[in-house]
Amino acid sequence: MTRASIIQRARETMRDGFASAVRADAPRRARRKEQTSSVHASGLPAAPAAVAAAALGASPATGTVDLERRRDQLTARFVELQWDLGGLVYEMAIRNRIRVDILVQRAAVLQDTDAELGEVERILRLEQTGTAGTCASCGAPHSSGAAYCWQCGQPILEQVPSESIFAP
Repeated sequence: MTRASIIQRARETMRDGFASAVRADAPRRARRKEQTSSVHASGLPAAPAAVAAAALGASPATGTVDLERRRDQLTARFVELQWDLGGLVYEMAIRNRIRVDILVQRAAVLQDTDAELGEVERILRLEQTGTAGTCASCGAPHSSGAAYCWQCGQPILEQVPSESIFAP
């Protein structure tokens, strides 16, 4: 056997192994896709259920559970998209046919999922730490009931003149 035929046989074996792994993984990915596919009619990802529940006045504990569930779904989706993108690049590379347009499309979907995951994690972090925001003057975190910044003493809430409150 020549070296070229050995390399060709190895490539075929790897390709067949990858294809069978993808086929074996297809039912699990289909179930995961059903669980995580919350796409609005506009084609954009739907807002987390906790945001909608908060707008309807649901309890904060329910919203946190919903956000945690959404975070888990987005994490699974992110891992799947990253795996698929890596496999796509590998398959294109071994065939020596890199299609940048397809890679950019897949990377954009991955980036959107990553951005939504980051936002959900930010909201969860705010709920867990109890901070409501940061001071406009110094950037120190403050709780939801704070009137003055604990670090610099500046008022957190905007001061409104009493004349504007009582004006007809």
